This record gives sequence, structure tokens and C-alpha cells, in this order.
Amino acid sequence: MREYAQYCPVALASAVLADRWMPLIVRELVLGSRRFNDIDRGLPGISRTLLKQRLLHLERKGVLERVPVARGHEYQLTPAGRDLEGVIMAIGEWAVRWMFAEPEPREVDPITLTWWMSRRIDQQALPGQRVSVEFDYRGADPTRIWLVLDRQQASVCTEHPGFASDVVVTTEPVALMRVFSGIVTLSQATAAGSIELTGPPWLVRALPTWFLWSPFAPAVRERIS
Repeated sequence: MREYAQYCPVALASAVLADRWMPLIVRELVLGSRRFNDIDRGLPGISRTLLKQRLLHLERKGVLERVPVARGHEYQLTPAGRDLEGVIMAIGEWAVRWMFAEPEPREVDPITLTWWMSRRIDQQALPGQRVSVEFDYRGADPTRIWLVLDRQQASVCTEHPGFASDVVVTTEPVALMRVFSGIVTLSQATAAGSIELTGPPWLVRALPTWFLWSPFAPAVRERIS
């Protein structure tokens, strides 16, 4: 990784974080990803070889550590790594304030969006039973993805999970990203017809409470208010 040979705190931090993909890898770790495949899932476009190199660099710099677990290992942030949460949030909030724009279709991958939503679940709000939410993504590249909420865990399935869907969310990826990012609320999107929820009325009413949405949503709401 690049070293800058300057006695400057910004140069020292840049030697850790300024290479391509590095801030996004740290973002994934800050948001709770621990397994290699989970980190990779949140970063469409990065090669697995490059991801391994970047994770090794962060380990050498003392930002994360590998912890043995059953069938492999997990990546866990060290105290120095956890301290980067404020840095990542500051970068995102700066972008909201000064580079805010509507999402474009090329920027929204439905699998990644569903994966991000699976990590932003309010466990206390979930019903006591397993719930399967089917996302029927329409548009140029229609696809179906299932989010299964069971035993305080969330699983994203790109193939049918083998049991009926309890709630179906019909939308285009950009419309759901506008909700996730905080541009509009889910109730506003359903009222406008850009998102349709079908299922038992009590589950349809409860679904908005299950998601915490993007950690940058408060900054987005403040920006557009």
C-alpha cells in the first residue's frame, strides 16, 4: 500500500484508508459484517483476491484481527478499527451535505440493497414467528429475492426458500433505495404507488417498523427538509 513519507496525521491515515475500496471495506466491518463472504456480498465489483489483500493490510495496520471460529475465522475490528466508525459516518454525512443526488439505476444493485436491509433490522420489532419477505424487483432486469427473518436472524435468499412468502414487496430497485436512504418514507412511497406491499394486513402494517434503514438516513432527511 502507498506510503507518503510525510510526518502528518492525514498522511498516516491515508496510508491506511485511502486506497481504492478501503473505506467501503471498513464500512462493511463497521456495519457488522464479520465473515469474508458477508464483506464480499456488500461490495459488488471488488475481486475476492483484492478483498483478501485489503483485509490483510488492515490486519497489519492493527485495524482488524482474525478470530478463529467454527469452520474458519471472522474479521473483528480492534479498538482502533471501532474508532473509525465516526470517520466513516463523517465521510458519508459530508457526501450527503455536499454531493447529494437522487440514486440512479446503475448505482442500485437489488441483491446488495436487500443485503444492506438485512443488516438494518430492529430485532425487537420482529414478530415471534418466522417471516419471509419477497422482494419482486421490476424494471430492466427483473428479479426476485427473499429476506427470511427467523430466530432473530436475517437471511437473504436469491433462490426460493421453499416456503410461502408472508409479505411481497413489489417495486423497482431505485424506488426502494429512495426509502432506504431516507429520501422518502415507506408510507410516502406506497401512497405514490412506487412500492406495493401485499400480504396479511397486520404484517403489512408492521413491516415498516422492522427496518432501521440507512445509518445516513437522518442526514439525508435533514438535507432535504
